Amino acid sequence: MKVIAVANQKGGCAKTTTVVNLAAGLALRDFSVLVIDLDSQANATNWLAGSVSTPGSWQMLTTREDLASLIVPSSVSGVSLLAGSRELANLEKALAGELSVETLLKRRLAKLGKEAFDYVLIDTPPTLGLITLNALSAAQQLLIPLTTHVMSLSGVAQMFRTVDQVREVLNPDLNILGLVASRVDLRTRHAKDVLSTLSERFGDKLLKSYVYENVRLAEAPSFQQSILTYNPLSTAAQNYRDLADEVVALTSSFN
Repeated sequence: MKVIAVANQKGGCAKTTTVVNLAAGLALRDFSVLVIDLDSQANATNWLAGSVSTPGSWQMLTTREDLASLIVPSSVSGVSLLAGSRELANLEKALAGELSVETLLKRRLAKLGKEAFDYVLIDTPPTLGLITLNALSAAQQLLIPLTTHVMSLSGVAQMFRTVDQVREVLNPDLNILGLVASRVDLRTRHAKDVLSTLSERFGDKLLKSYVYENVRLAEAPSFQQSILTYNPLSTAAQNYRDLADEVVALTSSFN
């Protein structure tokens, strides 16, 4: 079971879009995928399942309920969901006084067993708090989505510093899978300059699979579909198929 946290401490960088469409791309390749929505905005949950009655992630982190019983099907074939909810915004208060709260998710996932899913993708909030630390503690790999804007560069540097701290204290096995450039518009000089800078600074950590700006990506959530089924012939759909292939190749050596 390969566990990948999708995180960036900046908002608006296509984390949820990456999680949902990468999950769909992996499922198309016959991998079983679990999406864990740890964001209190529950955007991944609304996209994949609409309104669900079970606040799965909240119950997973605050109760001893069997984790498998909290997982629900999604609208994407081959993708299961541990739903997010607004209650997650109160997690730190709910867990006050508990021990080792940064590793709750890791311990709960261990009880699922390594063969439960091929891939687990974790959608995180755009802040470095207890929830994101749980994701980074549980993950083997970190995927960092970012937009081709100059402000993204400082966000990536901040995320790399966070990874160093997490490795030192919580999860020495955490690796950076890569940076995935999203909402890329190569018609602008600015986007080209940012991509060039990312390549110079981060080398092969910048994935080859870019996701180009595409209005269909914004439409797909309204229909509870990934871009791969909503508009399979679009450039964006091909971008996420390419990303899925690259992720599979990069994670092939991890258990």
